[in-house]
Amino acid sequence: MDFSLSTEEREVRDWVRTFVQRELMPLEQEVLRRERRGEPGLTSDELTALQLKAKESGFWGVQTPEEYGGMGLSAVMTALLEAELGRTFVPFRFGGAADNILFHANDEQKERYLLPTISGERKSCFAITEPGAGSDAKNIRTSARKDGADWIINGEKTFITGGNEADFVMVFAVTDPEKGAGGGVTCFLVDRDMGWKSEPIDTMGEWGPASLVFDNVRVPESQILGEEGQGFALAMQWIGRGRYLLPARAIGSCERLISMAIEHANTRETFGAPIATRQAIQWMIADSGVELEALRWLVLHAAWQVDSGMDSRHAQSIAKLYGGIKANEIVDRVLQIHGGMGYTRELPIERWYRELRLLRIYEGTDEIQRRTIARNLLKGHVKIGGALG
Repeated sequence: MDFSLSTEEREVRDWVRTFVQRELMPLEQEVLRRERRGEPGLTSDELTALQLKAKESGFWGVQTPEEYGGMGLSAVMTALLEAELGRTFVPFRFGGAADNILFHANDEQKERYLLPTISGERKSCFAITEPGAGSDAKNIRTSARKDGADWIINGEKTFITGGNEADFVMVFAVTDPEKGAGGGVTCFLVDRDMGWKSEPIDTMGEWGPASLVFDNVRVPESQILGEEGQGFALAMQWIGRGRYLLPARAIGSCERLISMAIEHANTRETFGAPIATRQAIQWMIADSGVELEALRWLVLHAAWQVDSGMDSRHAQSIAKLYGGIKANEIVDRVLQIHGGMGYTRELPIERWYRELRLLRIYEGTDEIQRRTIARNLLKGHVKIGGALG
């Protein structure tokens, strides 16, 4: 069993680490100033410029298949990359990506939606969550009624990432109430100029989701993505596309935070000695270090299962649950070690505190992950001991 990185994995990781240090970290103070004025941390033009700078070195479409101009990186390599990006709170992501379910588009739809999204000409969003259907995606109420050769969509979606910026949406609507999720939900590609509207939702963090409203929005039959009635399967494919990547980014955040805590503990003195000599501080550092390493291997194990073609859903749920809980405990300890200064906005700790809290909610709450893990164990879908059992 070899836990070392391959030469390629190390080179990819090191390039991204250098990019983060040279291009992103110097922007942190300005990003903080803007966010505290209620402005985006990066403008659209600034993000595009950074993405194009990365593209010059070949970093474009990290998981996009090579046939579409992407890098087609493995899950393990992508997890390593996300961990490096997590070292900063600057809201950067590599360009050249498209939602995985867009690859189910027909040839005409690929020309209109998939390819322009990969190139950066268009922006999409995924809309399944509703005010009464968050974790219970089967309970969606947005409807699509057939009217001649068209469909009329009515309903509301909420907490939609990218919904304020998107020019088209992949929206899921009930087309057959009797079948529901078992063959009665359809995914539609709907351009903004077809009539749907978005409103920003104010949150405690810098994530800016949207509420989408569909009021008799008319779309032609040709806007169905995939097959009529098979939208729920597409939705589950989107949701499960890479849950391990969320705690992967938290690895980088926790590495940076623990480093801050170590530096502060070694320089801050009380009663004539650095606080690093206090057992209470030592235990917080020790616990954080252990949990970080455990998280790292849970994420990489889940990613390894993806690359091996195994059913990785259980491993991804474990990584997501553990990552959300432990990242929040770690940032809380780091704030505590910094005392009053940690609570101020002079340091970015409170910013990470708010950002990491979201990890326990979106793309499957802690409670949903526990439900999934328990069900798999109780019904014997997975066995204690996992892949090595």
